[in-house]
Amino acid sequence: MEKIFNLQQLINGIQLGSIYALISLGYTMVYGIVRLINFAHGDFFMIGAFAAYFTVVLSSAKGLNIPVFLVFLISMASGAGVAALANQVAYKPLRYKPRLSALITAIGVSMFIEYIFSALPFIGPSYRAFPNNQLIKSKIFEFGTFTLSNYAIIDVLVSIGLMLFLTYLVKYTKVGKAMRAVSQDKDAAKLMGIDIEKIIMITFIVGGAFAGAAGILTGISYPRIFPYMGILPGLKAFIAAVLGGIGNIPGAMLGSYIMGISETFATSYNSLLGEGIAFAILIIVLIFRPQGLLGETIAEKV
Repeated sequence: MEKIFNLQQLINGIQLGSIYALISLGYTMVYGIVRLINFAHGDFFMIGAFAAYFTVVLSSAKGLNIPVFLVFLISMASGAGVAALANQVAYKPLRYKPRLSALITAIGVSMFIEYIFSALPFIGPSYRAFPNNQLIKSKIFEFGTFTLSNYAIIDVLVSIGLMLFLTYLVKYTKVGKAMRAVSQDKDAAKLMGIDIEKIIMITFIVGGAFAGAAGILTGISYPRIFPYMGILPGLKAFIAAVLGGIGNIPGAMLGSYIMGISETFATSYNSLLGEGIAFAILIIVLIFRPQGLLGETIAEKV
């Protein structure tokens, strides 16, 4: 048991949970504003990883040394751009249609992105090694019974920084107040002069940018990327959002860290168990607390 429950596994779990948090925040923001479970969100994460990959590879081929900060911005912009495009082309026309239509469309958008990326000759369906050492040199720090990599520190710091930015955006800015108003009552928000479509677009852009950041962090920490890499992390991040209370930003963060730590401990016992623990948590949450740990029960209007 000591092999499973130790400080090293806890650190690994926090690192993984930081990445899940960035993805799940996009899920929970979009759900909070438009009540859509955007299953394509995991693919925005994949696009962020590939954007970083091609930026590093192409710049190296031309002998350029692009700053890491700029590569991060390119990844976030790629995720945000595709998220905005998906909203404009696929989701906006279905805004006032039955929710099931939008949900099925989200699954269709996800599969479309994955197969298009697999069909592109310069990407293909195979795995690619992410040039993480070209981007940031790996360093391992030893502290007695456990080690800490600079990649883990970067993952946690970037996630905390973006989560603080999102908290500030939502709580203290005019856009954030508009987001909260739209999430509570769209009709009332419209009567108050809030441009609902603009707020929804900003929500998709912020969520997509966070997913893009998670993509590059994953490429750096777990240097293997492929067009279907967004499926499982996307599902797990969705489950983390449900665990915390979907639509609730602090809940998404809490659920993500619980998910990351649970998966790491389970994987240290059995790798197959690690993959399945997320779905076991989903079933337990839906049975005993369907509104999530920090979610509130809301009566649906019939």
